[in-house]
Amino acid sequence: MLRKITLFAGSVLLAATAQAQTKWDLPSAYPPSNFHVENLNQFVKDVGTLSNGKLAITVHNNASLYKAPEIKRAVQGNQAQIGEILLTNFANEAPVYALDGLPFLATGYDASFKLYQAQKPFLEKKLASQGMMLLYAVAWPPQGIFANKDIKTVADMKGLKWRAYSPVTARIAELVGAQPVTVQQAELAQAMATGVIDSYMSSASTGYDTKTYEYIKKFYDTQAWLPKNAIIVNKRAFDALDPATQQALKKAAAQAEERGWKLSQEKNTWYQQELTRNGMAIVTPTPALTQGLQKVGEQMIAEWVKSAGADGQAMIDAYRK
Repeated sequence: MLRKITLFAGSVLLAATAQAQTKWDLPSAYPPSNFHVENLNQFVKDVGTLSNGKLAITVHNNASLYKAPEIKRAVQGNQAQIGEILLTNFANEAPVYALDGLPFLATGYDASFKLYQAQKPFLEKKLASQGMMLLYAVAWPPQGIFANKDIKTVADMKGLKWRAYSPVTARIAELVGAQPVTVQQAELAQAMATGVIDSYMSSASTGYDTKTYEYIKKFYDTQAWLPKNAIIVNKRAFDALDPATQQALKKAAAQAEERGWKLSQEKNTWYQQELTRNGMAIVTPTPALTQGLQKVGEQMIAEWVKSAGADGQAMIDAYRK
């Protein structure tokens, strides 16, 4: 009888352990080769280890679960408990999401991290108002222009069929006289192959991931801005975790943020070397092009401050301290 009770108790314990494991889905719009996804995979492993297996997260990369513009809404509605978003994709929703996409506001990694610290309290407040939390954010490498055309001044950008992946990149197109075409990263190679676009502004990372060198032969290294991907979590899903698992998630997130920024910087050099190896020229912009793009940036920063009001000015002031 005692043996039966022991066996029964053991079964109950196993069942309780199985029930105690929480399973989350994490959609990302980027391919497995992308450094953000590599970082995500390590983050997920760390969450599993630090939570003693209590929280299991499945990464769904390459827009296989939700397309890039759909991920934030999916997390907000708890269809996905956690997700990776490009902040500038949501610039039309609130000015805080546009900040790190403003050209020539923060152009290097140190400046970009400083901008993130100025932005973070306002970003956390906005996400909280939408039922979400920020876990961590990592910058993409600096943005440049992919084009076959010789671009020596901003005037040379007129008429380009320009891939716009966010309101910010669409606004740049308007200001330089290019034709914006909305294309997400997962569809980028096809858009180039079919001639839907002939140029775009992004990082060397995107150029490598999408094999842009098969279609476009020049990368103008303008280092215009470093947009960030943010890992956001549904607040109700987070609150449903026990305190120890919440702490495990936060600790893994802090590690992923630190690792991700270092990885971005290291991989930027590697991505540019790979582009060159595959026949793409890395072009240093002419002073005239840089100057013209900086004017575009100044106009966009002024427009942004006007739309963002007191909060926007507070973020800019904190950054420029």
